[in-house]
Amino acid sequence: MIQVATNVRLYWRFLRFLCRWATVLYLKDSCRGVRYVPRTGAVILVCNHQSFLDPVLATMALPREACYMARDSLFRRRLFKRLIESLNAFPIRRSAADLTAVKGALRRLKQGMALVMFPEGTRTLDGRVGPMLPGLGTIARKAAVPIVPTLIDGAFQAWPRGRALPRPASVIVEYGPPIRPAEFADLTAEELVALLRNRLEIMQHRWHTRLPHRRLEWYLPDEPRA
Repeated sequence: MIQVATNVRLYWRFLRFLCRWATVLYLKDSCRGVRYVPRTGAVILVCNHQSFLDPVLATMALPREACYMARDSLFRRRLFKRLIESLNAFPIRRSAADLTAVKGALRRLKQGMALVMFPEGTRTLDGRVGPMLPGLGTIARKAAVPIVPTLIDGAFQAWPRGRALPRPASVIVEYGPPIRPAEFADLTAEELVALLRNRLEIMQHRWHTRLPHRRLEWYLPDEPRA
């Protein structure tokens, strides 16, 4: 039976429509593997973090709303705070264990939402998938919901750290096969985080192998091992 997403706000649909056209025309964005993301029910999208565009890129192809863990400094400006809260973002402190954010994430997952996480905690310096914080593993193990590795590649070239505005680029968003709770039930939080990082590295390597023009200085021909 095909599941159909419900309760998607008109406001969300309108903004998603605008973002789709903007990214397709300006960034030549393409999305692969959308079928791997459940249309309903709780799921965690674990994304690498290349640019400020990532929260938009991670979910604009999905026929459902999502919620986002975002660093607390983004909520300091009143108007921007109202905007991102209207799009289901909630704050997390990166400097310490944030039990309030963890409880908020678990509550939203219990309500059947899709949760978008960027466990690197900050944007990449060179386009690579960086080390990930173990809080992701703690939330995933407690929630026991499917995890979808979500690769964003090309956004670093479009909007790297230090650049004021994005430039045209070719961006790919790929959703990998979900990791089911039974597959990570016996893993520690650290082992689960390592598994997810490895999945994203393999996905990124595959694109850089297929499309040589995407390769950055650090690219190596040897594929990361699972």
